[in-house]
Amino acid sequence: MIKTDQATYRQCELLGQLLPQREILPSDSQYFKVKDFYWSAQQAAVSPQCFVQPGSAEDVSTIIKVAERAECPFAVKSGGHAAFAGASNIQDGITIDLQLLNEITVSEDRTTTRIGPGNRWVDVYSRLDAKNLMVVGGRVAEIGVGGLMLGGGISFFSARRGWALDGVRNYEVVVASGEILDVNLESYPDLYWALRGGGNNFGVVTRFDLETFPQPGMWGGMAYHSMDHNVTLNDAFFNFADAAHEDPDAQAYLAFCWLKDYESYVIMSEVTYARAVEYPEVLKPFTDVPAMSTTVRLRNMTDLALEMNATNPNGMRQVWMTGTFRMDREMLQACVDIFVEELQPVKYLNGIVPAAIVQLIGKDTIANFGRNGGNCLGIEPGEGPLVNLNLAFLWVDAADDEVVERVIRRVLERCEAKGRELGVWHRYIYQNYAGKHQDVFAGYGEENLRRLREISKKYDPEQVFQRLQPGYYKL
Repeated sequence: MIKTDQATYRQCELLGQLLPQREILPSDSQYFKVKDFYWSAQQAAVSPQCFVQPGSAEDVSTIIKVAERAECPFAVKSGGHAAFAGASNIQDGITIDLQLLNEITVSEDRTTTRIGPGNRWVDVYSRLDAKNLMVVGGRVAEIGVGGLMLGGGISFFSARRGWALDGVRNYEVVVASGEILDVNLESYPDLYWALRGGGNNFGVVTRFDLETFPQPGMWGGMAYHSMDHNVTLNDAFFNFADAAHEDPDAQAYLAFCWLKDYESYVIMSEVTYARAVEYPEVLKPFTDVPAMSTTVRLRNMTDLALEMNATNPNGMRQVWMTGTFRMDREMLQACVDIFVEELQPVKYLNGIVPAAIVQLIGKDTIANFGRNGGNCLGIEPGEGPLVNLNLAFLWVDAADDEVVERVIRRVLERCEAKGRELGVWHRYIYQNYAGKHQDVFAGYGEENLRRLREISKKYDPEQVFQRLQPGYYKL
C-alpha cells in the first residue's frame, strides 16, 4: 500500500538522518526556492513533503531503497522543464532533485564526456566550447540534461549524429533494487536499448557518458518573417527534407506564432549550420526570404542555446502537445491553417503566446537511430522523412487553463484527422513534447512496447518505477 502524507513525512525525516544536509523540508528556508525552480507554473505549484538532493549515485540508491521499502511515492527532477504538473514533482511525496549531480569530465582522448543529470545544457556547452568540443544535446540553455536524454533529444547535429540519446556510450543508473549499474551495449544490452527513449521507467540515471567530437564553430540564428511569407517558407521547409540529406550539417525549423501585443502572426525560422560557414547554399531558401529581424551570425553552441532560452521563459503556465507525419506539402499548410482557425478563443488571453512548430526528422537522422544497437523509438529507416509537429502554448492565468487546453487539443485533433485523410499521419509521439494525456509508448509500436515492459519487469520486478513514480509517461 502506498503511504499516506504523514508516513511519507516520516520517511523524509529518515532520509534527513541517512543523508545529512541533503533533505529539504517545507519548514526549511530553501524549500520554496527549490520548489519555484521549475520551468512551468503548473510544476512549481506542486508541493512535495520534501526535496532530497543526492550528491552521488550512492545517495540516490539510499533514497530509492527507502522509498521502495516504505512504499513512498516519489518524483525525479533533472532540470524540471516539463510542462504539466507532476511530471518531475509530486504532491505530498518525495522529490529527488538531481542538481548536485553536476559532473562534466572530458576523457583524456577527448572522445567521451561524463555528464551528470543535474547539469543544464548551458553548463555543458560552456565547458566544451572552451575546448572546441561538443556533444549531441539540447538546444535550449536551461533545459536539464536528464529528461532530454531519456526522451530523445532533437539537436542541431541530428542529421549527422542522430538525437542526443543516440550518442550515449554508457549510463550509470540506479535500478529499483538500489544497485548501481554501468549500462552499455556490452554489459546490459537490453536495458541500454530501453534507456534510449524509455523515459524514467527503468531507474534513475546518475551519469551519461556521451560521444564527444571536435566542434570549432558554427553559424545560425533566428529570423522573424511576416505571415505573408507563409507559403514560401513552407515550400522551403518541404524541399529542405531532400537538401538536408545532401548536406547534413544544416538544420532548419519553422515556428508559426501569434503575438498578441502586435496583433499579428509571425513566422520564426531557425537555421543552423554545424560549421563556421556563413549563409551556406543549402539554407538560402530560408535566409533569402525577407525578414523583419534576424540574429544569424557566426557563433558557438553556448551562444545559440542562450538565444533559444529567451523563447522559453520560466514561470509561465505551459501546455505542449505533439504529433508526427510524413513530409507532405499539403499537410504542412493544413497545420498552419488549422492553427490559425482554432486560435480565436485564446488570442487575447493574458500573456498568451501560442506556437505551432514543424521540425524535420530526416532520413539521415533516422539512419542514426540504428547506431549502437538502436533505440526504442520505433521509427524505421524507410519511414522518413518525417515531420514533428509541436504545439506549444504559454499564458499567465490559471483561470484560462481549461480554454487553452481545449483549443490546443482541438488543433492537434484536427491536424491528426487531416493527416489520416491524406494518409501521412505517423503513430510516433515525441516524448519530450507530449501532452499529459498522450499515449507516448503506444506510439513506439506494439513490439517495442511489449519489449519495454519485459525489460521493466526484469530489472524492476516489483514495478517500483511504475507504481511509486507516477509522473511522466508510464509503460
